[in-house]
Amino acid sequence: MTYTEIKGDLFSAPKDYYLVHCISSDFALGAGIAKQFAEKFDMKQKLIDRYPNYSQYFQENNLYADCLFVDRVFNLVTKHYYWEKPTYYSLEVALKKLLFECIVKNITKLAMPKIGCGLDRLEWEKVSEMIQNIFKSQDVSIIVYYI
Repeated sequence: MTYTEIKGDLFSAPKDYYLVHCISSDFALGAGIAKQFAEKFDMKQKLIDRYPNYSQYFQENNLYADCLFVDRVFNLVTKHYYWEKPTYYSLEVALKKLLFECIVKNITKLAMPKIGCGLDRLEWEKVSEMIQNIFKSQDVSIIVYYI
């Protein structure tokens, strides 16, 4: 694994990189970087179309987290409602699902913001360590963009 943190715009990542961000199962995408994904990629509508009744499914199956793939974007579901805060555990589960998807789809390039650390208020040092531990044995390049 190669891991790099770069000051810059996530949406300027090289085109062969898959983007990663966090969302809630209600697909609100109304604030922070999730809102930018909704605006740039029509992500909210694509999630609703591809995963109808997902919020109900998430709740009925007592999921802690998930990873939903749309186009070249991995949407890490780390909480049920947009107003909730994720936990380190829910983020870890989502990242492990991301790892599984990368292995299955043979994806080796990921770009992400400091996930879980903006509006969601997790500590970046812990999240960064978690990402590196989960992906350490994989042939993957991860670029984290920050402003």
